[in-house]
Amino acid sequence: MNQQTPKSRNQNWTVPNLLSVLRILVIGPFVYFFLHDNLLWAVLMLAFSGLSDMFDGMIARKFNQITELGKMLDPLADKLTQGTIAICLAVKHPLLIPVLLVFVFKELGMLIGGCILLKKKKRPCAAKWYGKVGTVMFYISAVVVVLQDVFQMHSPASLLAAYILLGMTALFMLYAMVRYFLIFWNLLHSDDPKDKLDFNKEIKAKKGEVSPNSK
Repeated sequence: MNQQTPKSRNQNWTVPNLLSVLRILVIGPFVYFFLHDNLLWAVLMLAFSGLSDMFDGMIARKFNQITELGKMLDPLADKLTQGTIAICLAVKHPLLIPVLLVFVFKELGMLIGGCILLKKKKRPCAAKWYGKVGTVMFYISAVVVVLQDVFQMHSPASLLAAYILLGMTALFMLYAMVRYFLIFWNLLHSDDPKDKLDFNKEIKAKKGEVSPNSK
């Protein structure tokens, strides 16, 4: 009888996955601090979330800690965090609503696309560099807008700079959406065995019972 080793039992307990979980957990404190005008702590929550998002992928690749759970947790944490930030900012800054609409359209499209791929038993793609850049730009834009409130920087020049940055962020998010759609379209119509997803085989492969590339 095959016995699970500690490594196979705990293969999802990786530093990148824990960072993704922490990014989800800090959403609540961010909302509380932001809506109660404790903007310094809100910025600190954003900074932690942004830095953890930046480093989790690097750690996963460097130490070979890429897991199927991580591929789902990372974008989920991104979407929840970005959606929460966008809504909170739009509540206090109505001019940000167009950026929020771009974000919602992009994320809903990616969520629907991911569900379609899973239903077709196709393997969703991992986050790409342009998705990560869009995320970093989003965090920078959010921090800039919040810091303007913290330091009462409401001159026309500072507001214009913030809106230009937000516009660039929205454009890059649209670019990322188009690139992800092309990947989705190719995966949907792919007959390559490596693009097929068999959850039972994946689980057995993680346990070392079968080769992940076996047919």
